[in-house]
Amino acid sequence: MKDIRVRFAPSPTGPLHIGGARSALFNFLLARKYGGSVILRIEDTDLERSSRESEKDIMDSLRWLGLSWDEGPDIGGPYGPYRQMERLDIYKKYVEKLFEKGYAYHCYCTEEELEQQRQELLAKGEMPRYTGVCYGLSEEERRKREEEGRKPVVRFRVPQDRIIEINDLVRGKVSFESSGIGDFIIVKSDGVPTYNFAVVVDDHEMGITHVIRAEEHLSNTPRQVLLYEALGLTPPEFAHISLILGKDRSKMSKRHGATSINQYRREGYLPEAMVNFLALLGWSPEGEEEVFSVDQLIERFSMDRVAKSPAVFDLEKLRWLNGVYIRNSDLERIAGLALPYLQEAGYASENPGPEEWERIKNVVEAVREYLGALSEITEHVRIFFETQFDFEDEKAAAVLREEQVPAVMEALKSKLAGVDSLDKEGAKKLLKEVSKEVKLKGRKVFMPIRVALTGMTHGPELHDIIPLLGAEEVIRRVEASMAKVRE
Repeated sequence: MKDIRVRFAPSPTGPLHIGGARSALFNFLLARKYGGSVILRIEDTDLERSSRESEKDIMDSLRWLGLSWDEGPDIGGPYGPYRQMERLDIYKKYVEKLFEKGYAYHCYCTEEELEQQRQELLAKGEMPRYTGVCYGLSEEERRKREEEGRKPVVRFRVPQDRIIEINDLVRGKVSFESSGIGDFIIVKSDGVPTYNFAVVVDDHEMGITHVIRAEEHLSNTPRQVLLYEALGLTPPEFAHISLILGKDRSKMSKRHGATSINQYRREGYLPEAMVNFLALLGWSPEGEEEVFSVDQLIERFSMDRVAKSPAVFDLEKLRWLNGVYIRNSDLERIAGLALPYLQEAGYASENPGPEEWERIKNVVEAVREYLGALSEITEHVRIFFETQFDFEDEKAAAVLREEQVPAVMEALKSKLAGVDSLDKEGAKKLLKEVSKEVKLKGRKVFMPIRVALTGMTHGPELHDIIPLLGAEEVIRRVEASMAKVRE
């Protein structure tokens, strides 16, 4: 495929959501695979809800995900402007063409009249639609309505008894009957174009070759195809990607997890994990592999492996993927990303010095294999920062009442006496010596030490815990925990 031009065209009425991010990703992958261009266009014709704040949030989220664009409102390009409200003069020229060809007309119907038409059609068992009441009004009838203070909209005259066929890259051949559409509005009474009209003009003017968007836009496509035909333009290739459902197979909502990209960013998900996860929502690679870098996704992506059936948003799978990336990423980076959570919990200073930073990195290294999101780190590192703790349950306390425990604790304290510092290897050696001295192995030795030092029966490896606590603190905790079980 040559000279591919795709666009991501969000409405800036809120943050970038999961569905929008996936659409942006699929467009990005197709364009980058074939050396094409990605255009970011802001569809801001919803004057009441659109804002520059939402536009900035969308751009920030796209950049965070690593989804770059080649043309857009921030960087310009040869087909600008890239905000719809800055393109009104362009739309006017196309409206005039439709009037000249007899495909457009002014409609003066009030909301009440439209509702009456709707109810009459429903009473006949017909699909509600606009029936063309104002089509063919004389100049005198138009003037009379305007004198009444009615501000007209512009409607597109839909040809009747037409079958509109779309060869969708995901769904194959899809057919629609024009008779069920009704004459639709292309310009509102305030002069602002509607979505279906503006998107056709913009996609043509910007040379868009492929439109990859969510399935809910499929019903808009026949209207857009009719507009392309009326204007004598060639439509782009369409690809409508599946809905995203929750695990209960209902439409994705907040109860299935956060819906905006920013929320996942705040919770400590890595951008490469989000991109990997989003790619698998409706696209299936060959083979069993599920962990892909962006470069691998670009190389393997193809529209013929995009599924028709709905994608299921599985938060546990996202947490698993994120955990993979947390474990495999550079420690310095992960510690830096985890630092704000540690600071908020009071476990790290505002500006850690070299010694504190080294300890923070070691703490992160000790617990990162347990993390599904970086925001969870504070639960896992409390044992390194809070010196007072309770046993997690009676089962944990019971471990310290086992008959071999006093001997294990005395051996541990004896081996630690006079030790200034320990590294991981030194801690492993020390634990082996304790086992040898008490002539016991495995759980009988390590579980009591773990409970004595943390109050829990699970968590980071002892050879990670002991060096981070230090010999003096280990001895203090052993004595405090043994005193508790003797009470």
